[in-house]
Amino acid sequence: MIRLDIFSDPICPWCYIGKAGLDAAMEARPEHPFAIEWHPFMLNPDMPPGGMDRADYLEAKFGGKEGAVKAMLPVQQAAEAAGIAIDFAKQTRVPSTLDAHRLIHWAGLEGRQNAVVSGLFRAYFADGADIGAHDVLTRIAGASGLDAAMIGRLLEGDGDVAEIRARDAEIRARGLRGVPAFIIAGQHVLHGAQPKEVWLQVIDDLAGQA
Repeated sequence: MIRLDIFSDPICPWCYIGKAGLDAAMEARPEHPFAIEWHPFMLNPDMPPGGMDRADYLEAKFGGKEGAVKAMLPVQQAAEAAGIAIDFAKQTRVPSTLDAHRLIHWAGLEGRQNAVVSGLFRAYFADGADIGAHDVLTRIAGASGLDAAMIGRLLEGDGDVAEIRARDAEIRARGLRGVPAFIIAGQHVLHGAQPKEVWLQVIDDLAGQA
């Protein structure tokens, strides 16, 4: 197996699109060599725990309503091309993703990261759910095969908060400025949402080197 480290944030639409391309390639090549581990990168590390209004966030980030609409158009087009649903109309808040990253970390201890990451993306982008809310996170945990009651208790405390923040700070210090980012075998880095065809080529190249 070849380790594939993925740096991502569950409110990053390009991360969702990038996962769709990777998933499609792995489905087409079930003999793929990847052992995947998801790592935290918070687009908004200083976001308050309750998040903020999404319209206000986008307009501040992109210089007004018109800029926000222009920024979202290529995202919508890329999502449609990747065959995934993004319903921006349902999204009313931009949450803090600190607790979502804690959930992904805990899921890794149980071998359930991919299921949890998929659940977070669908909840936020397709359903418009607030993935900063503990009830939403516990529901995703349970649907992903984790002990929802235990996750609920963990979320009420501050366990692994410092670790998630430290890991986020560490990868930034190493030069990562945006996600998604994919590190293959600890050496080769792919930046951005790559389509299925790119991942198929990567998998086939790796198979040829084996």
